[in-house]
Amino acid sequence: MTFTNDEAFVTPVVKMMMGSREAVVDYMTPLGLHHLMARGHHYGPGPWVDDMPRADWNSVYYHRADEKGLGFDRSTRGSNAVSQYAPPVAAIFNDIKRTPEELLLWFHHVPWDYKMKSGRTLWDELVARYTRGVEGVRQMRATWAGLRSLIDEERYSQIATFLAIQEKEAKWWRDASIAYFQTFSKRPLPAGYEPPGRTLEEYKALTFPYAPGNPGRTSAPFRD
Repeated sequence: MTFTNDEAFVTPVVKMMMGSREAVVDYMTPLGLHHLMARGHHYGPGPWVDDMPRADWNSVYYHRADEKGLGFDRSTRGSNAVSQYAPPVAAIFNDIKRTPEELLLWFHHVPWDYKMKSGRTLWDELVARYTRGVEGVRQMRATWAGLRSLIDEERYSQIATFLAIQEKEAKWWRDASIAYFQTFSKRPLPAGYEPPGRTLEEYKALTFPYAPGNPGRTSAPFRD
């Protein structure tokens, strides 16, 4: 590695990096959800976006949340997108019981009370996955903090700063998404899980005029 070859550094950093993708999936797009970013840029959450000129530019097009459940039905009973796959693969994705859970909401509209492999309902599992993503980032921060003596201060501080930003943004994705989907599930958070830090309307009101890709909207920046 370009930082150091010290195994005391390399081993925990490799473990941290190998788990980083799944942490991001959990706090942004758990269980096969997709395209939940805000309007005009991909900087933050916007599962409520529903006013873009093309249907498939809107977040709501992809998650199809309603009082019955969550997810886009691409099975033969829905859009039949599964027919694009080779028959043995299509048969797996067409069956809600056989579809891998990390792809479940991409291929099926799943009832909120559907029993997941964990024994939780879909709603409880969704909250758990969002929360696990945030906890994953917190663990990365803790791992990095323990390596301070093994790396120069400049690079240590730079990465520590970025990880702090990531934790803040992971919690934002988690809280805003839970607040939004709860308006459809109408179910309480499972015991022991922290509620969102703001109201849904407060999350919806956040915009970022200087984020890359944003076409010049104006508003106050996000703050804790």
